[in-house]
Amino acid sequence: MKTSQLLKIKLVLGALAMLFSASLWAHGGAKGTDTDQCKFELEKDHWIHYTAYQPNAFPAEEFCADIPREKEMLILVFDYQDQKYKDNTVEFEVTKEPEGTRVFFMEGAKHKKGTVELKLPNGVPDAGQYLIHITLVPDQGERKDVHMAFKAGGGPAMSGTSKFIYLVGVAGVLFMLYLSVAPFRQQVDKLLGKVKQ
Repeated sequence: MKTSQLLKIKLVLGALAMLFSASLWAHGGAKGTDTDQCKFELEKDHWIHYTAYQPNAFPAEEFCADIPREKEMLILVFDYQDQKYKDNTVEFEVTKEPEGTRVFFMEGAKHKKGTVELKLPNGVPDAGQYLIHITLVPDQGERKDVHMAFKAGGGPAMSGTSKFIYLVGVAGVLFMLYLSVAPFRQQVDKLLGKVKQ
C-alpha cells in the first residue's frame, strides 16, 4: 500500500474517532447556540437539565421527549445547572395529559447535591402524553411552575444523532474500501464517470 493511501486511511480513522467522541456529542453548545432540548428554564437564564432512563429495558440509553415504553421502570434525573436552586424548595410532579391525572408527586424539598432522581418503579400507566411539573416553592412570594412534555410508548426511536453517526460510519467503511480494494475503486470510478457525463 502506498504512503499516500496510508495517510488517507489514518485521516479518515482520525475523523471517525472524533465523530464518535462522547464529548463532541454531549448536550448543549456554546453560549447562544445551545440546542439542548432536555432542559427547563425555571427563571430567565436559570436552568435544570433533565434525562430519562428505562434501565431494565434499555440499560445504556438516555431519553428526553420520547420514552419508549409505558409500564416499565422509569427514572427521571434532574440536574440543577445553577447553584441557586440548591437552597430553594422545589417539588416535582408528573401528570397524564390532557386529563391532568397525577402519576407521580415528590413533596417540595431542598436538594443540596443539585441532582434529583425520581423513580417510578412501574413507569407511567399508559401510552400517551405526559407533563413534568417543576415548582419553585419560595420561602416568600409566588410559586413558580414550569412544565416539560414527554410522550411514552411507541417503542425506541432512533434519534437523528444516531442516524447521522451510523451514516458517517457507513460512509467511512465505504471510503476505506474505495482506498484499499482496487476492484471496488474501479467500479466506483466507472459509476462516477457515468454520472459526470
